[in-house]
Amino acid sequence: MATTNLTTADFSETVGEGTVFVDFWAEWCGPCRSFAPVYEQASEKNPDIVFGKVDTEAEQQLAGQFGITSIPTLMVFRDGILVYAQPGALPAPQLDQLIQGARDLDMDDVRRQIAERDAAQTS
Repeated sequence: MATTNLTTADFSETVGEGTVFVDFWAEWCGPCRSFAPVYEQASEKNPDIVFGKVDTEAEQQLAGQFGITSIPTLMVFRDGILVYAQPGALPAPQLDQLIQGARDLDMDDVRRQIAERDAAQTS
């Protein structure tokens, strides 16, 4: 599966279900251009995962919503929950590790931790 361009209009719906990787990038960004083929190759090797791309120049509102200050920034969502956000281009082996880590997450445990954190904040 190839990467998908994401916009403000379809972002929430796209990240709402399953595992979704999102690369925030810009055309003028050298590290973004060098990461692009690694990201594309990962998308082809992992057809069960959605690999989205957000052009920060075209989607400034979306980039602002997520506080993107450095590109490329990679985010991972599982079932609509942001589970990873880090700037910087990853080499293929590290991206593969991140993909496996996202697959291995116990989402019931993640939801429990979020509920505990939210309860502690309201106490």
